[in-house]
Amino acid sequence: MNDASTPASWPCEVCSRPSTPRVHPGCQQRIHDNLTALPGLYRALADALVPGRRGGDGRTATRSAPVPCNLDTLDLRARGGIEGVLASWAADLCERETWQLPQYGTVEAAVDGYAALLERNLNTICDEHPAVREFADELRNIVGQARRILDGEKPPRRIPVACPCGQVLRVTVHTPAIKCHGCDQQYGHDEVLRLPMADRSAA
Repeated sequence: MNDASTPASWPCEVCSRPSTPRVHPGCQQRIHDNLTALPGLYRALADALVPGRRGGDGRTATRSAPVPCNLDTLDLRARGGIEGVLASWAADLCERETWQLPQYGTVEAAVDGYAALLERNLNTICDEHPAVREFADELRNIVGQARRILDGEKPPRRIPVACPCGQVLRVTVHTPAIKCHGCDQQYGHDEVLRLPMADRSAA
C-alpha cells in the first residue's frame, strides 16, 4: 500500500536516478560547478595556447622554428568553443523567457556573462527545460576537455568530418560544439559526431 506521506519520486532528467525534484540535487550541483568553473578555465587556457619545451636545466629550450599553436586550446578559446556552448544555451534561455540576449564585445566577456546568466537561472532550467540532460552533458564535456589540456593529457585524435556546405571540420570525440566557418552552422557534440567522414583528398 502506498504511503501518502511519502513524497512522489520519478527519474531525474539528468541521471535517471529516483528524485523528488525534476533534477537530482547532486546533478544540479555538478551543473552549477561546471558553469562557475568555465570562466576560470577559459582564462587558464591562455597559458596552454603555445606548448612550452624546456631543457634539462629547466630553462626554455631554443628552437629554430616557432612553437606550434595548440589547436585544441585555440578551438576552446575561439568563438564557437567555450563561448559557443554557453552562448547557444543562453540564447535558448532568453528566447524561452522572452528576454533580450546580452551582447558582449570580447569572447572572454561573453564567457563570463553567459556563464553567470545561466547560473543565475539554473533553478528554472532544471525545473522546466526539456533538454536539461543535453545541457548538463555539453557542460561536462567541455569542462573535461579544458581540464585534460591543462593537466597535460595527450589530446585525442582529430577526425575530419564534412559539413553539408563542403567545409571540412576537424573534431575529436570530446568536441563539445563547433561552428562551421563555411556556412556559420553551429553543431553540438552529438550533431557533429553524426556528420560523415570527410574524403581523404578533402581532409
